[in-house]
Amino acid sequence: MHSWKTSLGRLRIVGLWEGWSFLLLLGVAMPLKYFADWPLGVRVVGMAHGVLFMAYVLAAIHAALDRDWPWKRTAIVLAASLLPAGPFVLDAKLLKKEQELSVES
Repeated sequence: MHSWKTSLGRLRIVGLWEGWSFLLLLGVAMPLKYFADWPLGVRVVGMAHGVLFMAYVLAAIHAALDRDWPWKRTAIVLAASLLPAGPFVLDAKLLKKEQELSVES
């Protein structure tokens, strides 16, 4: 599993939580708001997602500075949080491989 001990591990953990909160917001809370007239779900899940989004941005910036990423990679990591499944794709395609490489070194 991922480790809180490294900046990359923290980014991966927060990214997964942020991704799930975004999917929950779009797939559950918003339909409940508009189809069941229950806006409380959007308030609660939206607040949680907002906090996780800010944590993701901070974790991404910390990882970028810690690992000396070029600006393009940092932009891709930040842009991933704007897409509903972005953090999952990013984790599978980029971050997992980078963490494996850093463990081998």
